[in-house]
Amino acid sequence: MREGTRERLRHRGTTRGVARRLAAARLLRGAAGVAVLLVAGELVIRFVISDDVVFPALSAVLYEAAPLLLDDDFLAGTAATLAHWALGLLIAIAVPAGVLLGTLSPVERAIRPVLEFMRPIPSVAIIPLAILLIPVDGLMKISVIVYACMWPILINTLYGMRDVDPLAKESLRSFGFGPVAVVARVSLPSAAPFVATGVRIAAGIALILAVSAELLAGIGVYVVQAGSGNRTDLMMAATFWAGLFGVIANLVLLAGERRLFHWHHARMGAS
Repeated sequence: MREGTRERLRHRGTTRGVARRLAAARLLRGAAGVAVLLVAGELVIRFVISDDVVFPALSAVLYEAAPLLLDDDFLAGTAATLAHWALGLLIAIAVPAGVLLGTLSPVERAIRPVLEFMRPIPSVAIIPLAILLIPVDGLMKISVIVYACMWPILINTLYGMRDVDPLAKESLRSFGFGPVAVVARVSLPSAAPFVATGVRIAAGIALILAVSAELLAGIGVYVVQAGSGNRTDLMMAATFWAGLFGVIANLVLLAGERRLFHWHHARMGAS
């Protein structure tokens, strides 16, 4: 028994060591790719693009981005943007809607034409309509973000509910479990990785809408003001921080998804 326990612990430690090395290798490859892209972009902007095209070099953008971390107005605006982003993402009601539609196939088939009609509408296109219909600025932004977040979470939840093994559901029913128990014990756990993927996609879309809807405050106002002053370097600097936050949010959600649903990644053959 002791020898078997030692062997299992040794195997577990080896597996964790391999996982750490793979993660470090992915991180190094990503850093190398970013470095190559930055150098290539700097060279192209300085020596290839015509002088008639006004576009700041990447080094100038990074130079302007650093002082923004000490700008109180920019930090306050960023906090407002992130607050709207988080609230819109949290109150998106697409997960229960996806579970309901995935469980009740006749209802899903009945409203499928409406979903297919509304889903292709760009979320940014509804901002002017939302401004007219919702006079409260914060509520308008959160409503637009919720609308944008709804679709990737809803669609991924529907696909996840369809991917549930029917044999597992029938086995639970044969033991006398009702529909609610089948959904809670089989369908939801099986669809959870798909829901997590939808949330990760929605997080990036929510950030786009949070910045796009910021007409009076937040990061968006810095971009507008910099554009009115013909400061393209400052515009790109503010956009840089928005993009960096999007990358960080995606990495955090992806890490949580891999940790919570490692069995799903192993089954799908993902690294």
